[in-house]
Amino acid sequence: MRQDGRQPDEKRPVTIETDFVRTAYGSCLIATGNTRVICTASVEETVPPFLKGKGQGWVTAEYAMLPASTTERKKRDGIKKDGRSVEIQRLIGRSLRQAVDLKALGERTVTLDCDVLEADGGTRTASITGAMVALACAMDRLVREGKLLLSPIIHQVAAISAGIVGNTPCLDLCYTEDSSAQVDMNFVMNEKGEFIELQGTGEGRAFSQEELAILMAYGRKGIDELQAAQRDALGERARQIAPKPLLLAATGNAHKLKELQEMFRDYYTLFPMAAAGFTAEIEENADTFAGNAAIKAEAVCAATGCPAIADDSGLCVEALNGEPGVRSARYAGEHGNDDANNDLLLEKMKDIDNRKAYFVCSLALKLPGRKPYIAEGRCPGTILFARQGTGGFGYDPLFLYEPMGKTYAEMNEEEKNSISHRARAAEEMRKIMEKIRTQGE
Repeated sequence: MRQDGRQPDEKRPVTIETDFVRTAYGSCLIATGNTRVICTASVEETVPPFLKGKGQGWVTAEYAMLPASTTERKKRDGIKKDGRSVEIQRLIGRSLRQAVDLKALGERTVTLDCDVLEADGGTRTASITGAMVALACAMDRLVREGKLLLSPIIHQVAAISAGIVGNTPCLDLCYTEDSSAQVDMNFVMNEKGEFIELQGTGEGRAFSQEELAILMAYGRKGIDELQAAQRDALGERARQIAPKPLLLAATGNAHKLKELQEMFRDYYTLFPMAAAGFTAEIEENADTFAGNAAIKAEAVCAATGCPAIADDSGLCVEALNGEPGVRSARYAGEHGNDDANNDLLLEKMKDIDNRKAYFVCSLALKLPGRKPYIAEGRCPGTILFARQGTGGFGYDPLFLYEPMGKTYAEMNEEEKNSISHRARAAEEMRKIMEKIRTQGE
């Protein structure tokens, strides 16, 4: 048991308060025990001279201890910082650059300022852990402002200290422990348990491989706990850490976009094509659903350079020789006029007893440099004599799915997504995506 009652492998209590500085792009106040650090992230739409024109950004850091952060007043850094502050701010910058895809950041600079309010050991590790939170907040704001389409954060980073005090390996040393430690270590790691920085020094004596193994196990445990605290503090903004790859949906239909986002969220982060600036009309002149889906996906991918997914779907009625088919959205002449399309279908079906029909969906996934991947799904049903239900869109109020005894328009989102033609096509496309992810096919 240590002087503050902790077990050897127990870190100090940690609290992280986000948005502590309202004028910063991202900020937090992090407290680990009695150590407290304000971390802010500032964003400039420029890069240092050595990066001009190279198409990438930069992440840097500054560190300072405020005069009253220690028991004896610390003099403010002048034009020339003291050696310790320079060492620590370089460590913070190195560590957080490992968290960011600098090319995806674009030609802008993020400066992470870490100012120690109160120092009781572990100020550099607390600064790194807090700076990660401030960085995530800043990237979330850039995405919300439309300056970035997708967060460039590729790793979650945290740091913690450990050491040997009185011949006992301990995690997260306070100042009293740190000042008398025989061995002093600092761990900077990502969410995979990979090391970004590992600093270990035999201050009072050498240490064995067995002691190192214990300290490393303690460090990994502490990092895992700190990263959980980071995510808790960020809440919804934690989604900006290592988001799924970008995929543009070649549609302007909000209903379709929402369904696609739900279906592929385990593989991609979906945005509408307009988010990448693509608003051109695409001529769908194929005579198959798969052909039209491929045309749309290829057009968006070619114009933006981003992976794209498109669907083409519609209703095929057996007694009408497959009508409305690929013309489902413009059956009555005006594209997307659901009421007119439904009225025309009812008129053509009024004297027909065979009401069998099916919805079909073809999905096309286009990755740069590859041919489109195609997946298709069908859902059988019956055309009613009148609309039934108020949900959905298109022909949903007329299409009865007999196993449930409901039209698409009467189903809730969960029910529809479990049986729909788009859900069935998505199931096949997820198999393709899984192969791409695991085998690179």
